[in-house]
Amino acid sequence: MRARGRSDTVLFVVYDGVRLLDVTGPLEVLTVANEHGGSYRPLLASPDGRDVVSSAGARLGADLALPDVAGPVGTLVVPGAPDWQAAAGDQALLDQIRRLAAESGRTASVCAGAFPLAAAGLLDGRRVTTHWDLADELAAEFPTLTVDPDPIFIVDGRIITSAGITAGIDLTLALVEADLGPETARAVARHLVVFMQRPGGQSQFSVRTNTASTRNDLLRRVLDTVAADPGRPYDLAGLAALAGVSVRHLGRLFRTELGITPAVYLDRVRIEAAQDLLERGDDTLDVVARRVGFGSPETMRRAFLRELGVTPGAYRSRFRTTGISPTP
Repeated sequence: MRARGRSDTVLFVVYDGVRLLDVTGPLEVLTVANEHGGSYRPLLASPDGRDVVSSAGARLGADLALPDVAGPVGTLVVPGAPDWQAAAGDQALLDQIRRLAAESGRTASVCAGAFPLAAAGLLDGRRVTTHWDLADELAAEFPTLTVDPDPIFIVDGRIITSAGITAGIDLTLALVEADLGPETARAVARHLVVFMQRPGGQSQFSVRTNTASTRNDLLRRVLDTVAADPGRPYDLAGLAALAGVSVRHLGRLFRTELGITPAVYLDRVRIEAAQDLLERGDDTLDVVARRVGFGSPETMRRAFLRELGVTPGAYRSRFRTTGISPTP
């Protein structure tokens, strides 16, 4: 979605305790976009115009006070904070967010920024997302919302909500694509060494977050090891040894805790890793298959068809975009 009004102005609502990367990640995307022909004008506005101290302890300089922002802006960005309750309960802050959103071409939240947007009444009846660890709380606090914890970002009319923290980078890349086209967005992503669209294709799901959670430390060790390096030649015996259990017990843990087998989880992680390489690189299918642990293009092809319903080649041509606008 393109911003209406002054599409070059991107206004960040900052306040004490704001998550630093929720602000600096999108800012860096806009900065690099300007280096590639964009004309964004990012501004930081705090409640009283003073600098704020982020959750990391670093100080963020404010350009102006929220009440002093006059006229429409292209994009209003509301970042989150670890203490989202304070932001969502600050009526003066909510009043300013409500006023500015009404005058902005589009309004976006990063991570827990969905809470003040919801508290301001801007998300009523909408499908939204937030950090996966906060999704249940968002749904409980604001029952009129349809909260989907899986997507990296969701566009619902003029409102865009994103998942946790670094997802603000994905969201901003999508806005750059909508404004400047996919070629510019790809150039920005390449410069920042990030991918245009997270692994998981059009729905932008992640295997690690879409797999049922577990509190079993032994199983979590296996999941994290495989997710960190899917290209290794894993076998059931090796995974069981990593967990310190028998092969039979490992299979039982997977079925009980996750509802899938170890082989299915391994395939899904490798598919996700392959998607990343297919989306942002030009390696041949043979190279991709070997790098992610499938061994051969045919094995990778069968896994893609089984899990995604498309071949790796079709996936590569189809998903080299953020997903927010069609590729020309």
